[in-house]
Amino acid sequence: MELSEHVATNRPLAECACQRLNEEINKLGFSATDIKHYPHYDEASFVLIKDPFTGGQNLSCYWYDELKQRIGRLQFNSDGSFYAEFDVIKPHPSKAKWFVEGVTAWGNAGNIKAEAKLLPMPS
Repeated sequence: MELSEHVATNRPLAECACQRLNEEINKLGFSATDIKHYPHYDEASFVLIKDPFTGGQNLSCYWYDELKQRIGRLQFNSDGSFYAEFDVIKPHPSKAKWFVEGVTAWGNAGNIKAEAKLLPMPS
C-alpha cells in the first residue's frame, strides 16, 4: 500500500483521535487566544515507517509550528492501534501549581482514551 492509501485508510480513526486531543486541550480551560495550534489530520506531514515487529508499514503523522519545530505526532500501528501526542507547553489556566506539557490519546477504533500530561511547577 502506498502512502496516500495509508493516509486515506486511517482518516476516520485519525479524525477521531484529533478530536479527542482537541477535547482534552479544551477541557483544560484555556481561552481561545491561548492555544495557537490544534492537531488537524490534514495539516500533518505523513511518512511510512517499517514496523520492527511485523515488518509492515506504519503511518506516522507529524505536526509542526511556524518555526518547523515538531509539536505533535500520531502513529498508526499495524495491529490497528494508535498513539498520539500534541504539545501544549503552557501553565495550567486554573491550577497555579501545574504546567501542561501536552495531551495524549491512544487506543483503536473501538476504544479511544485521552489525557493531559501535567507536570508540577517548580517551587
